[in-house]
Amino acid sequence: MTKSELIEKISETLKLPAGKAEAIVNTIFDSMVKALERGEGIEIRGFGSFTVRKYKAYEGRNPRTGETVHVAEKRLPFFKVGKDLRERVNAGLGTPLPADKPDEPDDTDPDDFDDDDDDPAASG
Repeated sequence: MTKSELIEKISETLKLPAGKAEAIVNTIFDSMVKALERGEGIEIRGFGSFTVRKYKAYEGRNPRTGETVHVAEKRLPFFKVGKDLRERVNAGLGTPLPADKPDEPDDTDPDDFDDDDDDPAASG
């Protein structure tokens, strides 16, 4: 889902003009960015948490030339998924996303055994 799709969904759900929905989304995102810039964490129960991770400076290599390059210390946002969201996503594993659907159907089923001779767990 893109930001514009989110704005459209909020506009439809709350029956708001698109401009007001965009203002709501921008206000929320701007507030989140400012909190992360200050080094604060953001916790949204049931969804997840955003924190800032600090990385020390190090010497890296330019993959093209092999030359040593100094990489400065940096802070990067990190997202940790919440338990409820993780469980809801995992519960939907049986329905592939449109981009994940194969072009041709897969006839193999690893749980489909004709008799005990085909079941590796039954032998032995």
